[in-house]
Order: sequence, then C-alpha cells, then structure tokens
Amino acid sequence: MDPVVIPILVAAIVVVFLVAATVRIVPQARRYNIERFGRYRRTLQPGLNFVLPVADRVNTKLDVREQVYSSDPKPVITEDNLVVNIDTVLYYQITDPRAAAYEVADYLHAIDQLTVTTLRNVIGSMDLEGTLTSREEINARLRAVLDDATGKWGIRVNRVEIKAIDPPNTIKEAMEKQMRAERDKRAAILHAEGERQAKILTAEGTKQKDILEAQGTQQAMILRADGESKAVELVFQAVHRNNADAKVLAYKYLETLPHLAQSDNNTFWVIPGELTEAIRTVTTAFGDQASGTAPPPGAQSEDATDADASDKDHVGAPEVEANSTLALDAVAAADEAAKQAAVAVSDAKAEAEAAGETRLPGREQASGD
Repeated sequence: MDPVVIPILVAAIVVVFLVAATVRIVPQARRYNIERFGRYRRTLQPGLNFVLPVADRVNTKLDVREQVYSSDPKPVITEDNLVVNIDTVLYYQITDPRAAAYEVADYLHAIDQLTVTTLRNVIGSMDLEGTLTSREEINARLRAVLDDATGKWGIRVNRVEIKAIDPPNTIKEAMEKQMRAERDKRAAILHAEGERQAKILTAEGTKQKDILEAQGTQQAMILRADGESKAVELVFQAVHRNNADAKVLAYKYLETLPHLAQSDNNTFWVIPGELTEAIRTVTTAFGDQASGTAPPPGAQSEDATDADASDKDHVGAPEVEANSTLALDAVAAADEAAKQAAVAVSDAKAEAEAAGETRLPGREQASGD
C-alpha cells in the first residue's frame, strides 16, 4: 500500500469522528444536559446542535412531556385507627431540566415518598367515612403540597388522583351490611310512600265522587223543587183564572187531609191549625145553601140518611180517653180529628135542615097567597 494513502485514511477517520462528536440532534420534547469537563454547561434544545468534541458530553436526557406515575399501595392509618391501603396516580411535567438533573438525585422516588408522607398526614385527620367520601379534598391538598415541594426540583405536579382505597375485609363486610340495610330502608320508605300516595289518591277520588254525587243530588232536588213550584204556580193560576171560591178550596183542603197519614214512615201526625177554619168554611157553605133555598123532600131524606150515616160513623169511631195526649199517640190524634170533623159536618147539616124547616111555612104561605 502506498505510504501516502494511510495518513489520508487516518485523517479522514479522525475528521469523521470529530464531526460525529460535534453534531448533536435532539428530538422534539427532549432536553439534553451538556457538561464540559464535568461541569454543567447548557441544555440542548430540539433540533441540530453543535458541541465541542472530547470536552463536552451529554450528562442526562430528559422528556419534558407530561408523564404519569402510579405508586404501589401504601398503608395509611385513619383517625379511627383503621389501616387502609391507598393507591395514587401522579401526573407531572419537567419544567427545568437542569434542576431535575442536579437538584434531586431521583425525582420519582422523591415524589413518591413525599406523596406517602403527605397522604398519611391528610388521612390521619379523617375517619374512614370521611376518607371514602372526600377524595376531591384529599386530591387538592396533595397537589398543593407536592406542587410547592417539587417546584425547586424543576417539576410541576399537574394532578394527583387517588386510584383506590382498600379498607380491611372486616370493614368491607360491615360496609356491605350497612349498604344492604340502607337499601332495604330506602325500599321500605319508597314502598310506604307509594302506599301513602295510593291512599291519598283513593281518598281524593272518594272525595270527588261524594262531591259530584252531592252536587247531582242538589241539582236534582233543585230541578224537582223548580218543577213542583211551576206546577203549584200553574194550579194557582188555574184556580184564580176559574175564580174558585173559598168553599171549594176548603173542601179540597179537607179532602187532602186523609192523604197525610197514608205513608208507612209516618209515626207522628200533627193536625194543622187551619182544620177548624176549613170546617167552619164548609159549615158556612152548607148554611148558605140552606138559607138560600129550601131543599126538596128527597134531599131532606138524603140529608137525614147522611146524618144517620155520620152518626153511625160517629158511634163506630174509637173513643179517646180523657187523660190521653194527642201528641204522644198518632192513631188517637187521627181518630180524634176524624171525630171532630164528623161532628162538625153533622152539626152543619142539622143547622141547614133546621133553617130549611123554618123557612118552608113562609114559602107555602107566599105560594097560597
């Protein structure tokens, strides 16, 4: 081999080595810490960078993206002296590569230990119930402590989450029983509430039904009363239109009296005060007829027969004892009223006959003359 070629090859190899040692290409989201003769020099940014060969070297390569770190379960004692195992998840990001490399030896281990101590301080002031229901509060307090402590390490803690809280098995069984009891309680409450609502709705329906029935009965009574009122008004107008006198009205009044006691539900019958007035009107009517015209002989015999019949009826009617009270015995009151009516009618007929007999001679004398 030519002696000149060998030095050229050696020089080319040396140049290639120097170029390779001088040029550093840093990927995106990466940071390289450069030391010159063992002392921190600078941090290389992403892209093409040049360093001094042999003098400069890369000490640490760091990833500045947000990273996730999941710790192992750690035993923690609560305020009510129960040991629970808690798993945490840490979201962090390197903001200062130099501090992360030179301020702490192992930032992950440091963060893990700081998380455990802070978690024990926080959980130690809570009972088990508060620990299980206050995860947001625990996360906020952990993040505040870790962010303050890791700031000088060039690390920012974005979020801390509690992944799991595992109480002892005995506590789990007790919690399951409690949860089952709570569910049974809620089921019983819901069932009772449903029954209560059903009863309320039933009562409301019954109330509405009674109200509607009462309104219907009221309307029916109003319509019936209205119809009776119109009927009475029509009768009244017909009576006045036909110019009925008091004698006819009194007779109709006496004719209506027997219908008052025909109902089966009548156990007490009050004799109206207008009975005597009606009898007096009928008597006056018979008296007027007797005084106006003399009855024919056949009429006298018929009147006598009627008088005898009324006397028979009077004799056959049941007598009322002197010491009886009409208000206490409806039957006796009815018999007494019938007796008085029969006596009044017979007296009226007798007076009519007497008046006719006294006027007959005068008429005969007038006819003879």
